[in-house]
Amino acid sequence: MKFVGNRNLGCNISTKHATDYLLILFKMKKLTYLTFSLFSIFSFAQEVSKERINTVLATLASDEMKDREIGTQENENAANYIAKLFKENNLEYCTGNSYLVPFNYKGKTVYNVCGVKKGKTDKYLGFSGHFDHIGTSNKSGDNIYNGADDDASGITTLVGISDYFKNEKPEFSMVFMAFNGEEKGMLGSRAISEDKELDKIYNNMTALLNFEMVATESQFGKNALFMTGDEFSDLDELFNQNAVNGLKINPDPYASEQLFYRSDNVNFVKKKIIAHSFSTADMTKATHYHNESDDLHVVDFDNLTQIINNFGKTLKKISPKNFNPKYNDKVKFN
Repeated sequence: MKFVGNRNLGCNISTKHATDYLLILFKMKKLTYLTFSLFSIFSFAQEVSKERINTVLATLASDEMKDREIGTQENENAANYIAKLFKENNLEYCTGNSYLVPFNYKGKTVYNVCGVKKGKTDKYLGFSGHFDHIGTSNKSGDNIYNGADDDASGITTLVGISDYFKNEKPEFSMVFMAFNGEEKGMLGSRAISEDKELDKIYNNMTALLNFEMVATESQFGKNALFMTGDEFSDLDELFNQNAVNGLKINPDPYASEQLFYRSDNVNFVKKKIIAHSFSTADMTKATHYHNESDDLHVVDFDNLTQIINNFGKTLKKISPKNFNPKYNDKVKFN
């Protein structure tokens, strides 16, 4: 039998050679498909799963953690759990030989938690939230202020971003800070912002994004947050220019409440670092705020997972070249 491979070249190929030729083509096709499949798997390996988000948030907001009130054993347990998550993501210590950064509260040593992800440059982006909450009530039955939204959701968000970049090297270096004592007057963020051992990071910090109550769908819809103090800098505009998959930072709908000056970000504003808080809280509906009902049932895990992954994808796009927000002359530093 003659197999004509190319009439112009006049190739006469035997049956055996033709069969071998087809087998080679088939194997090459399979190899190409396998290579593409592996590429697809590794391309999306950094996606943070809803199950992971659920596990982190549910652990922080569990009854076993009680209220995570500063000064309690449960508060220290929460700090150690966050440190464990930082270790899993191969973060470096911010200072010393531990993720736990101590400060004094009423004569007792308590902790913030801090970890670093080195990027391609020495310019830093900061990501923060607070892990403490307000205690228990005298109510019979469920008297635990679990603080799922306030602010286990914020801690879960920064952990999720560190998850996303576990096997990536971002353009910016990143610092992840879990603050303690916010509910008692932003004590932890004040202490760590004044820590001279971290000045090497602060002096190179382009911006701090503080996550405060991001468990629910915002009044702007899903995949959307608002930024406190949006009138004071162009951070939201620069972020939105690079945002992916419809993620959007909206203006603060509660500007008259001056939330910009009432959350942990303010201690970094005082250092003239671009620092804003980001939230999804719709305060016209948030009956769970500082209530025993702030538990897992209020969390929209699909929305939170989408926000975390879209933050990760957006952060992959930005660099010191296209993201350098500035304050305007409206902001007050004291």
